[in-house]
Amino acid sequence: MSGRPPEGEERAPRAEAPPSGGADPGGAERRAPAGGPPTDAKGRRLADLVLRNAGELVTMTRPAREGLGVLADGALAAYRGTVVWVGREADLAGEVGLAADAVELDAQGACVLPGFVDCHTHAVFAGERAAEYGERLAGVSYLELLQRGGGIRLTVEATRAASEQQLAALTARRLDSFLAHGTTTVEVKSGYGLSAEDEAKQLRAATVPHPVRRSLTFCGAHFVPPEYEGRADDYVESVCGEQLSACAPLAEWCDVFCDEGAFTVAQARRVLEAAREHGLGLRLHAEELAHTGAATLGAELGCASADHLILATVGDMAALRAAGTVAVLLPGTSYTLHAGYAPARAFLDAGVVVALASDFNPGSSYCENMQMVISLACQELRLTPDEALWAATAGGAAALRLTGQVGVLTPGAACDLIVLDAATRAELPYHYGVNLVDGVVVGGRTAEAGA
Repeated sequence: MSGRPPEGEERAPRAEAPPSGGADPGGAERRAPAGGPPTDAKGRRLADLVLRNAGELVTMTRPAREGLGVLADGALAAYRGTVVWVGREADLAGEVGLAADAVELDAQGACVLPGFVDCHTHAVFAGERAAEYGERLAGVSYLELLQRGGGIRLTVEATRAASEQQLAALTARRLDSFLAHGTTTVEVKSGYGLSAEDEAKQLRAATVPHPVRRSLTFCGAHFVPPEYEGRADDYVESVCGEQLSACAPLAEWCDVFCDEGAFTVAQARRVLEAAREHGLGLRLHAEELAHTGAATLGAELGCASADHLILATVGDMAALRAAGTVAVLLPGTSYTLHAGYAPARAFLDAGVVVALASDFNPGSSYCENMQMVISLACQELRLTPDEALWAATAGGAAALRLTGQVGVLTPGAACDLIVLDAATRAELPYHYGVNLVDGVVVGGRTAEAGA
């Protein structure tokens, strides 16, 4: 991907958008009727970013079975971070006028698609557990690791000991990697602090300045910490009381790990109902390790998503569809744990909206690369490439209740896109194990890791 200023002008890419409603420095801008995007003196939509020469522009405006709304020889225009026009390259000049500070990007015939929307991650933590990976492959059980202070206990201990500044720095580095691999929106959970002070610390650290958009989730009901061992109900009271009071103002969502060895359906209900009273949206880890009824609970409470769902039943699928709850599938976790994979095809056949996410975490899916997730979804979940791409973009947006805002390239949506080092979207699952992202735009601005 190459960028240049408008023909005949030598201008550096802008570092900051002009104030909302401000005029084109050349005086050519005028407001469109009814508060729409501005137009130039010829009545064309005004743009401060134009992307040309996309051999394949994947808009995600149509479902997978209808081809994802792909435009051959496509182009796109944005103004102040929002897409204002999408169409054929041949129509661009007649439809779009350039602001004086406009930046033009040449996709050079490559495939362009929306930035990935990773709707399930645990990206804020300290410590590392690389040694445990080899031990588990050698046959050491997770229970043995926990009993000697490893597993999630090790991450909780390290996260509690870390300062907010240290956690923010670690998170920024991880966000750099998400961005470099094409993720432009990421959901970030707490869940390794497990106290009011430390959960709030995680959520504040998650807001470290960075181009990647974030949607924050309070997940205090992730694990019963050592000081509450054998007193899970008492810990749930802490989550519903002091933790929610401290964390609800910092988050949009609440999530509970409702599964065997974690929290029961009754305990999850208690937490989620309390979270709803605090104004938080609801999410739920469900049916990963055992079938507990968590998916049905998620549907009953109107959760935005139920995640994992490896052991979901036909009845669960019907309930999720009726509730409009998105099934977030996490093949990276199954890959790491040598576990079964969620029945993705059955979810689609049942009419449930499916999203894909990385489940990035230090224990069971240490991968922030959604390209790998897409490949796993095709190989192991038996999704088609187009189904997997939709699930990793528009599907993730649906899980975060951001449909039409991210994960799609259409007028009114955020101008978040990736340019591949490939001519076709089919390369993503096929050419696995490498980074095919050549360029990233977030909010109408080119974005680079570490910038």
